[in-house]
Amino acid sequence: MKQGMDIENFFAELDEYFRKNELDKVEPYLLSSLEEAKENGDYAAYISIGNEMIGFYRSVSQYKKSFDIAEDVLLLMEELQLEDSEHFATTLLNAATAYRAAGDAKQAYRYYRQALAIYDRLLPAGDYRFAGLYNNMGILLEQMGENGEAAEMSLKALEIIRALRESEAEQATTLTNLALLYFKMDRTDEASAALKEALGLFEGVGDGEETDAHYSAALAGVGEAYYRMGDYGNALASYEKALAEVKKHFGENQSYAVLCENCAAVCDCLKEEGKAQAYRARAQEIYGKLDGNR
Repeated sequence: MKQGMDIENFFAELDEYFRKNELDKVEPYLLSSLEEAKENGDYAAYISIGNEMIGFYRSVSQYKKSFDIAEDVLLLMEELQLEDSEHFATTLLNAATAYRAAGDAKQAYRYYRQALAIYDRLLPAGDYRFAGLYNNMGILLEQMGENGEAAEMSLKALEIIRALRESEAEQATTLTNLALLYFKMDRTDEASAALKEALGLFEGVGDGEETDAHYSAALAGVGEAYYRMGDYGNALASYEKALAEVKKHFGENQSYAVLCENCAAVCDCLKEEGKAQAYRARAQEIYGKLDGNR
């Protein structure tokens, strides 16, 4: 009988690569671990590793690879008759988030709704897993132009997260999403208050060196807030800080390219034409590299 994988050791080693920002070592490690789980017939490990791969490939904007492993894991779980389990719902959520990031709103929404139906059947009201799902659905609804519904989702998520211990980073991420929605709905005072609280929470997490991976979203939100208020100097400073955070945690992915374009737009307002051109050129260079990886 083949021995199963030590999944705790797998996650410990993976976390260490991320902690050291050794992103070049992550994909080879994931692939070799997945192959080991397959050879051992360790389906539980295969599903866990596959879910990590969905998220990793999404974070580095390699969406085709993310979709492929998502469909592989979902098919395996159906074969194992796990399609009405919490684990299946979690995989649906991860897959939906990858499709959302790639711009396929229809498929993302279908998977989110399917995951929500499973959670509704299996989980008690107020379970923390609902918060992650509501947050992700809120982001998708915003992308679909349904800002009111998106804000409702963010508020539902925030209510659950506030009841959890040591949830400052999660609260801050949710507040950032909510603030950007309020800006879009011209609810400026509420947006400013949510952003102020989000930044205070983010800055209280970690030791100043190890910032939360989602801190960049709050910084980008502050940049947008300053831009909307016409304070272009502070807008550029916030966007550039967000750039550094994205690069540190995820490398030069699609979000990094979008932030470069935002920096360019602010530089236009500051009449810094050379800097604006440099940022646009950098964005196009990154988009070109990412297209080659898809």
